[in-house]
Amino acid sequence: MSLLREFREFVGEGNAMDLAVGVIIGSAMTTILKSFVDEMVVPLTGMLGKTDFANSYLVIKGVVADGLPLTEARKVTGAVILGYGQFATVLINTLILAFAVFMVVHSLRKMKKKQAEEVAAAPPPPPAQEVLLSEIRDLLKAR
Repeated sequence: MSLLREFREFVGEGNAMDLAVGVIIGSAMTTILKSFVDEMVVPLTGMLGKTDFANSYLVIKGVVADGLPLTEARKVTGAVILGYGQFATVLINTLILAFAVFMVVHSLRKMKKKQAEEVAAAPPPPPAQEVLLSEIRDLLKAR
């Protein structure tokens, strides 16, 4: 039973919940990132001459008909194909995601630093004795 109790404490601490939230947000970010790259970055790279960057490849050995998609080109027997377009797409995805995570962490650090400065700048409240003595003084002045 102690193992089950220890597991419940682990889940209740917040570490597991933070991890679960991170995984869910990560999967949502992956969808957003894929859409961003497919709908925004790929068309911009298409202005360089290729409209479908993910299907860009280089035939190292063999003969492949021009214009075949990468999946069809790989089916050609004896052809050695270097699919650099898909790699470039994944690399761009990773760089964009890393930058997005950096911006989130940077913003959180900035907020924490600002909060720490505000807490440090605010003077601590006077002790209870001092407050009580001030009230007594004010009452005596009022007489």
